[in-house]
This record gives sequence, structure tokens and C-alpha cells, in this order.
Amino acid sequence: MGKGGSVSDEEWARFLREAGAGPEGAPREPSARARMVARRLREEPGRPEGWRTYEPDQRRRGKGRYAAGLIVVVALLAGVVAVAPERVAGWFGSGQEAPLAAESERPKQPPAGVAAQAPTLKEPFRGSPAARWGEGADSIHVPAARATGWMSQAQVAQALQKSRDFLAASSLDPGVLRGEYPARAIALINPDQQDVQSYLAAAFSKPSGKNGPLLLFSRFEKDKVRLVGDVVKTRGRMTFGEGERGAVKVSTDVTYVYPMVRADGGRDEVARTIVRREIVMSWDDPAKVRIKPGTFSLASYKVDATNGGCDAYTGGNFTPAFGAERESAGSGPAVDPYDRSTTMDERMREAGSADCGTATRS
Repeated sequence: MGKGGSVSDEEWARFLREAGAGPEGAPREPSARARMVARRLREEPGRPEGWRTYEPDQRRRGKGRYAAGLIVVVALLAGVVAVAPERVAGWFGSGQEAPLAAESERPKQPPAGVAAQAPTLKEPFRGSPAARWGEGADSIHVPAARATGWMSQAQVAQALQKSRDFLAASSLDPGVLRGEYPARAIALINPDQQDVQSYLAAAFSKPSGKNGPLLLFSRFEKDKVRLVGDVVKTRGRMTFGEGERGAVKVSTDVTYVYPMVRADGGRDEVARTIVRREIVMSWDDPAKVRIKPGTFSLASYKVDATNGGCDAYTGGNFTPAFGAERESAGSGPAVDPYDRSTTMDERMREAGSADCGTATRS
């Protein structure tokens, strides 16, 4: 663990148990867990109550189906349970640590605890594992290309680059973060994928929990909050393989950390919104599927947000809470928003059907 020293399994287990419980008398903050929305979601054992499914249009159009079945999964965590700083610092040590290498594979455990220090305008990621993460799209691991499905090695390399371009245009673009329409990102989505185009039209005209822009795009209300500086910390990776009808299926799993302050400038409290997205893009063969060359079909997307607002998905913007707004109690299980050692499906199954949980750190 670098300068902080190594941590035994017993210490780490004790930290997680006590972090979930919180120090005696510590305030808990709310974590609203929106219900899963899925399209063509196959039956899975142990699926929580409250999942809803929708069968997309199966009619053939032109050269085969216009898109694979679409899966949508949503969760919200809007808060953090406090952990006594002296407990964390005492276990894991303190001090500046070296930046992490890119995440080329799923980690085997959550990131170790860090000294609980409040973020500041000069150090908006202080007291967070994101302090050691990379910045922006460049820190998202892209694997080496190889010929796959209908694509040559060079075509796969281009598909991977465009996939990362979509992540940047949807979750990192400064204008999109301020609430502007994500035109560059949407231009990369297959215009012939009718169910997705219907969703996009609804998301920006009448956003709701089922059809909201936050399922794919990170947006904040510029009149209320603004990003601290111009850095968004990221941690994640891309993988690829052959999909249906020889398509190249690109799977992405990225966590974004947005440090925000109130837009009025009257106070300098920094609140972090943490968003994890798993998005699967299908780069289809135009000879087999009706698709505009240079675009992908959206196969699935899943999102999990911390401190974005309990009702964020019924509107069009993340709404981070500050100060006393973050002190109401949650009722669901504790979740570490920085834990990337499990898939989002596994995390959601652990959460069950609870509508309100707690995040262990922010």
C-alpha cells in the first residue's frame, strides 16, 4: 500500500464492519436506491423484488435487427455514513501516496481506507481513494486491439477509441456537466436503434426515473452547483470480444468522481458526487444489422450514483447535498462507492429491495 504500509485481512475486515456501522452517534446520510429497470433482462436467480422488465421491439428492419436487447439498471446512493478520522488514520497511516497504475483488470478488494480529511477547494479529492486516481478519459484503461468478429485489428482499435470518446463526451465534457445537450455523445449512437432513440427523445423533453438523461450522461444544474476546477477523477477499464452476428462488443466499467461546490460562491464546502457506469456497446456489421457506419448499438447500461440526490433520476440533473442536507438517516445496507471489486449486478443483489441505504465514504 505504498507509504501507508500493508494492512492485514483482519484489519481490513474490521474496518469494513465498523465503517458500515459508523462511530457511535455519527450522522447517517440518505442513500436512495432506485428500482432496477431492465429491457429484455433474462431471468436471474436471486434477483431483488421490484425489478421491472420490458421487451423491446423484435421486428426486423432492413438488414437484420437494428439492435441487441437493451438492459438498463439503476441505483442511487445519496450520502455517506461518517467514520471517525482517528480510527481510519490509526489503522492505515496517513501521508501522500503514489498515483495508481491504470486498472487493467477487476481489483480483488476495495481500496484501503485513507485518513478521513475533508475536501477543500485546493484539494477537492483529499480524504478519498480518488486522490490516487488518474484524471479524465486518459486514465481509462484501453486494451490492445486484435482482429475480432467482422473487424480487422485497425478497425477494432478505432472502435475502442470511439468507445472512449463516448465516455468522455457523455460523462466528462464540461458543457454536458453544466447541463448542455450531449450532441457529440449521441452522434455516436446508432440512429436506427429505435428504442434507444425513443429513450433519448424522452430523456431531454420529459425526464423521469425510467427515461432520464442521468442513466447515460452526467449533468448538474449550473445555477446551483459547479465543478471545483476542471479535474474529474476516474478509475476504470474497457474490454472487448465478439458479440452476436460477428459484432465487436465493447464493455466499459468506469467510476467518476465529481467535486462540486455551490454555484453562488458564498460557501466553500466541497461535496463529491460519485458515479459508476457499466456500458456495453455493440459495434455491429453494417452488412448484417441496420446501423449507420461509425456508430454503435447500445446493448446495456447500468448506473450507480452517490450524493447525486435521492430523486435525481426523476429529474435531469445530479443534485449533490451539502451540510445539514446530508444528515438524514438511511435505512438500507452500507455500500462503499469506491469498491470496484464486484460487478454492479453483485452490488445490487446485495442491496436487495431497499430504497434507502448508506454509503460508507464520499
